[in-house]
Amino acid sequence: MAFNLRDSLNLFSKLSIRKLWNAGLVLGSYYITRISGRPIQWGMPLSISFEPTTSCNLRCPECPSGLRAFTRPTGMLNKDFFRTTIDELAPELLYLIFYFQGEPYLNPDFLEMVKYASDRKIYTATSTNAHYLTDENAKKTVESGLDRLIISLDGTTNDVYRQYRIGGDIEKVLQGARNIVKWKKELNSKTPYVFFQFLVVKPNEHQIEDACQLAKEIGVDDIRFKTAQIYDYEKGNPLIPTIDKYSRYALQADGTYTIKNELSNHCWKMAHACVITWDGLVVPCCFDKDATHQLGDLKNKSFREVWKSPAYNDFRAKLVASRKNIDICANCSDGTKVWGD
Repeated sequence: MAFNLRDSLNLFSKLSIRKLWNAGLVLGSYYITRISGRPIQWGMPLSISFEPTTSCNLRCPECPSGLRAFTRPTGMLNKDFFRTTIDELAPELLYLIFYFQGEPYLNPDFLEMVKYASDRKIYTATSTNAHYLTDENAKKTVESGLDRLIISLDGTTNDVYRQYRIGGDIEKVLQGARNIVKWKKELNSKTPYVFFQFLVVKPNEHQIEDACQLAKEIGVDDIRFKTAQIYDYEKGNPLIPTIDKYSRYALQADGTYTIKNELSNHCWKMAHACVITWDGLVVPCCFDKDATHQLGDLKNKSFREVWKSPAYNDFRAKLVASRKNIDICANCSDGTKVWGD
């Protein structure tokens, strides 16, 4: 979560005494776990990722949604189920990410759910490929109270953009961004905080400077560059960038690749956040894209019951004992970072 003063002040404005107390409990339990090597979990999550849908209009090669390769059921988040869950979480919840897999704007109730959470003083964010940011949807997005909008760019020309965002159209992305910037001005709104997210892969790494210029011309608030998670990296992959700072993988003397990140047996994300799939499954992290580590089902239990359950505590114990043996941790690039670290 990069620092921007206006955006940070907006986030802090969502705080309450109860949320601050909860944050202290979560942070305290994280550091006690880190020091003692014993899994301790106090408080409720500070952040939740809620999946609006598994559907997507694109076919990105490193995405289960794009590949149509899920082994779990696919579908759309029901707004009534969402409301019930948010009502339980709202007193402690600070940050809500409307994204896991899929394109959020394909859910017809997406912006209605954003407004429901925003009205309950929860900071709301989403990530989109921007193909559905029509003039009408852009206006509704600003009116919904959405606090942060991440627009995937990943190229500045169609020939490059489409090498990763298969089936996409860069002109639709750019027009969508222009629509949001326009309606923020028209409605005199400080939100959402809009930034381009540029997933750096080998085919687009030469366009990094062009992307920065494009962000300035359109008037988005920022542009950020992200390293790509690649599944089959060991023997090399045409998506691995040549610019070392933008790669999660290091070339070895024998010509194979290894993950740069050394996994410590602690995880801030595990302590303060989790993911809820469209059909109510609770999984520990956004790296569990196919929901293989199902720690509870909100169709038959409350979130608090799941968060404090033996299944969740057992997973926490496994992470503290040997994080490298948990499959979804293998490609992790940021699980050990804490705000302010």
